[in-house]
Amino acid sequence: MEQATFLKINPADSVVVCLQPKKKGDMIEIDGKKITVNQDTPAGHKVLIKDAPKGTDIIKYGYPIGHAKEDLKAGDWVNENNLKTNLSGTLEYSYHPVNEELSIPQENRTFKGYVRKNGDVGVRNEIWIVPTVGCVNGIAERLVSELKKETGEEGIDAIYAWHHNFGCSQLSGDHENTRKVLRDICLHPNAGAVLVLSLGCENNQPDDFMATLGDYDKDRIKLLITQKVDDEMEAGMTILRELYAIAKQDKREEVPVSKLRVGLKCGGSDGFSGITANPLVGEFSDWLVAQGGTSVLTEVPEMFGAETILMNRCRTEGLFNQTVSMINNFKNYFLSHGEPVGENPSPGNKAGGISTLEDKALGCTQKCGKAPVSGVMEYGDRLSSTGLNLLSAPGNDLVAATALASCGCHLVLFTTGRGTPFGTFVPTMKIATNPDLATRKKNWIDFSAGQLIEGRAMQELVPEFIDKVLSVASGEPAKNEVNGYREIAIFKNGVTL
Repeated sequence: MEQATFLKINPADSVVVCLQPKKKGDMIEIDGKKITVNQDTPAGHKVLIKDAPKGTDIIKYGYPIGHAKEDLKAGDWVNENNLKTNLSGTLEYSYHPVNEELSIPQENRTFKGYVRKNGDVGVRNEIWIVPTVGCVNGIAERLVSELKKETGEEGIDAIYAWHHNFGCSQLSGDHENTRKVLRDICLHPNAGAVLVLSLGCENNQPDDFMATLGDYDKDRIKLLITQKVDDEMEAGMTILRELYAIAKQDKREEVPVSKLRVGLKCGGSDGFSGITANPLVGEFSDWLVAQGGTSVLTEVPEMFGAETILMNRCRTEGLFNQTVSMINNFKNYFLSHGEPVGENPSPGNKAGGISTLEDKALGCTQKCGKAPVSGVMEYGDRLSSTGLNLLSAPGNDLVAATALASCGCHLVLFTTGRGTPFGTFVPTMKIATNPDLATRKKNWIDFSAGQLIEGRAMQELVPEFIDKVLSVASGEPAKNEVNGYREIAIFKNGVTL
């Protein structure tokens, strides 16, 4: 069977996506019509299949992705130069619930995890040093180096310090965001033991910070205030040896997949993101939710243009109202800085075939499948609902991935068409949208959804992807872990003193 060279995603669409580059003069046969391509058009980009006078909405995924800035003819290459966003400021929304219950069978799958004292489950058993302030980053890194040298990391998965630049000279919201994210890291079940490392004089006062942890396991989370000891390296190593002796006793055991919590993220997207990797991750998300597990979608600015789809999938009107607030608060954040709400696609996105924020958003939201929305969280909040959750955070890759891990996700599924090496403090699996990226960057990519444009069927690929995710949850290192690419980034909005 001949491989398709273009795709019409939705019957209502006025564009097709090129699966292979098209040359000027090439012919596209669609809906019983033959259309001549008017310009050389790269793979992943859009070709118009019906005339669109200036101001006409261009339809992709069945929804408008903007309007024509000039008169366009069938066969034209539609891109950021001739397409303009319809987005502007905040909107009023009304609730029209569309809850599509999933008809996915229970499979009673398990993964091998670490069951913690409070009943939570981790997919890694690591020792972490969490600085309360950036001033002690250097000490934290020295301690990590010494403990690795002394133990060889035998019996545990890894040893890391999660350095950052904050914890002092911050006011109100920024200060609270820092405290919440650092609290969330300390309490994350992927840590078998944590040393909270403080200077002593910072705004993020150590005793107050420890109080935010609530009823924590005092055998596994310890505090060191470096200004109060003569030799911080000696004092730190004494505590770390105690923590290591405890953590190395932990063993993996079979736990139900309903315990798994997965973050959904994309970055360096291209024109294939919304038709390969994001729908594949959406299928996984629906499967996980149907098994009683949890998935979390974030990147609020990349919901603009597709937000009503998510709003109407909210289980209750209360969740709908929370989602409206989340969307409009983020729009107000943009507007308060004098920035338009529609200028989000990066140069890499545009080069890959994404022309407007609506184009990006409608592809981005494919990652969360069709499950109803069961929870809505503010930045820094911790998960309290199973099922599909929405989380308030920006689109920035490092900030959003850190937010997903901080809310309690065990790992992050990160779809990409351009490629990226980074990982946050939990395993960060990269899913390639196209076969070229998967072939070229094998050291970055964990799974290729590009197989879908090479003839593999979605129903054939989904079980393989489920197996891969559960293997990583059970201890197989993601590529970012193999490379040692792991870091955190905390959202900053206000004044630095």
